[in-house]
Amino acid sequence: MSLTIVASSTNPPIGALLVANFIKDTTPVTIKWGKETSLQVTSDISFNTNSTISRYLARVACSYGLYGSTVLERTEIDHWLTFSFGQLLCTKEFQEAILYLNKILGPITYLVGSKLTIADFAVFGALYYSQQWSSSLENGNAPGNVVRWYNFIKSLCHVESFLASIPDEAKPKFGTTDKTAGGSGRKEEGKFVELPGAEVGKVVVRFPPEASGYLHIGHAKAALLNQYYQETFKGKLIMRFDDTNPAKEKEDFEKVILEDLQLLQIKPDRFTHTSDYFDLMLEYCEKLMKEGKAYVDDTEPEVMKQEREQRIDSKNRSNAVEKNFKMWEEMKRGTEYGQKCCVRAKIDMNSANGCLRDPTIYRCKNEPHPKTGTNYKVYPTYDFACPIVDSIEGVTHCLRTTEYHDRDDQFYWFIDALGLRKPYIWEYSRLNMMNTVLSKRKLTWFVDEGLVDGWDDPRFPTVRGVLRRGMTVSGLKQFIIAQGSSRSVVMMEWDKIWAFNKKVIDPIAPRYTALEAEGTVPVLVNGASLEPLTVAKHPKNDEIGTKTIWVGPRILIDGVDAETLKEGENTTFINWGNLLIKKINRMNGKIVSVEAEPNLINKDYKKTIKLTWLAETESAPFVPCICVYFDHIISKAVLGKDEDFKDYIGHNTRTEVRMLGDPELLNLKKSDIIQLQRRGFFICDSPYKPISRYTGRDSPVILFAIPDGHTKESSVTAPAKNKEISNKE
Repeated sequence: MSLTIVASSTNPPIGALLVANFIKDTTPVTIKWGKETSLQVTSDISFNTNSTISRYLARVACSYGLYGSTVLERTEIDHWLTFSFGQLLCTKEFQEAILYLNKILGPITYLVGSKLTIADFAVFGALYYSQQWSSSLENGNAPGNVVRWYNFIKSLCHVESFLASIPDEAKPKFGTTDKTAGGSGRKEEGKFVELPGAEVGKVVVRFPPEASGYLHIGHAKAALLNQYYQETFKGKLIMRFDDTNPAKEKEDFEKVILEDLQLLQIKPDRFTHTSDYFDLMLEYCEKLMKEGKAYVDDTEPEVMKQEREQRIDSKNRSNAVEKNFKMWEEMKRGTEYGQKCCVRAKIDMNSANGCLRDPTIYRCKNEPHPKTGTNYKVYPTYDFACPIVDSIEGVTHCLRTTEYHDRDDQFYWFIDALGLRKPYIWEYSRLNMMNTVLSKRKLTWFVDEGLVDGWDDPRFPTVRGVLRRGMTVSGLKQFIIAQGSSRSVVMMEWDKIWAFNKKVIDPIAPRYTALEAEGTVPVLVNGASLEPLTVAKHPKNDEIGTKTIWVGPRILIDGVDAETLKEGENTTFINWGNLLIKKINRMNGKIVSVEAEPNLINKDYKKTIKLTWLAETESAPFVPCICVYFDHIISKAVLGKDEDFKDYIGHNTRTEVRMLGDPELLNLKKSDIIQLQRRGFFICDSPYKPISRYTGRDSPVILFAIPDGHTKESSVTAPAKNKEISNKE
């Protein structure tokens, strides 16, 4: 298909032109400049506006997902398209519009979802040609979140290159738009586009985990960060298993890691193993020995450690090449003597950088390798294998945490010594979370001690654990993207990551009701008929659908809510309306029942108490439900370097509360995310199962509480406190 856009020089459809430039690799679009904008599709069909052309191009090049992937996302995109040529271009409404945009952009990177859409191009284009926006930038009073987002979009390679290609007659006719209002936003996300030498379509990154355990949230950051660059630069992502240590490598964990990547919605372009290159690395090791750049050392490990610390040469550092190869043969055969030896690179024993003091590059191991069996008795270290495989596989940018910084010089020494192509190393900070441990050894201890249910326990920082607790992939991605590739090492509170997650689930989680099974109080509603009502599942999103609720003469409320009622006052029963409280009946000071009558004609909800409730009816019996609340596995926020994590094990970290559930909870499926009104968000861990003929019992719905990033109550008190809520909820 050959497409040509004629773009108006006086009123350029910048959003559509940016879309055209973005998809040009798969859908070439010719751009010509003229008097009026148009895209001629057929002899009798043409599009003439920024929005319609953008939509059409996004649909033609659907593989990019520029027009969203769901009905909800497309609706949001349509909103931003209207916003871009409506409020944002109206002089009188500009300030209000820009403040609204600033509020929306607070916790997010893209306007819709977790990737670029035509919404970003449309709004950016409107700002790029806005005199008011240009003035705000020059005066330094532009809102920070908008500046951050604007600079981020503008500095994307394909955007930057296109803006530079705009002819003079079509460029903005006012002052420069290059100024920024402060650099805070740049620090948050700008580093994503600072990959030296990165070219669209040519970037190759890799994710190289060791198959020795489940992926945790730190691994997720690494994987998602690499995926971000893969997508941003339309490059390639290699999933490589670092299987250089047969003692740790297990095939079962390879399967687990691949499943974890699927859970994270990461799709590598290529799958490899470091062991694919074992023969080549043997050759490179022998090459270094022949050239006098490596030697075999049989020094005792403890002595070797002391010599490296004291910068003392090993007795074997000056070995003749022939002697090195004789010892090397012992290693390759796995003899008793060979197992006492290792190969060391001859770099610089006097270096201030300990990683350059003749590091080990090969060691002898007799364990069978999961992939190569007993073919080898010697295996390369990660530090030796990594630069070789990165270079051979065409990796252009190696993303590594700052803890590897001292090894960078070592990495490049191997590259230079072997005459290999040089990838670029880009550092980012390791993700450190409070009140937990990320060490595989320590996490394994929790599992072995039976303190958690397994590697997918909701209290665990594993990918499976946080997803099982209700973290969404979208929320996790937004959190990672917000951190960017910053090098600042900080301890992150869990509240921050859950706050991002709430932004994702709040607009789409259907609302239901549940009451604590212990301590409910009946409300006798005089004059109310037993009947079903149809109400929205979500107060602000009709696309979520409707549900059936029952009203009637006898309803139940929580005991703590009953204590807030006052005789003679209206109380709003959510999704029904106002009821007038006539009488509160007590026995020994405790409320045993409440009498009320409908006052539905009264629509004044501003100062009324709002309650959740459930009607008793045989037509729709309550669904048994258990709400589970979790606390941290480590009781101390940050462990000191010399502190034993076992001294700070969290106790009573799981609390279960029996509930009477909304009849609609019968339809929940595993992993469904909902909101129990005035209680919070929950994920269905186990759906309801009818009475079993073997046990004679039914199985309740099991709901795991999802932290919202704001509530800091303990797990024990959380279920007892109902939140205030508007009647619309």
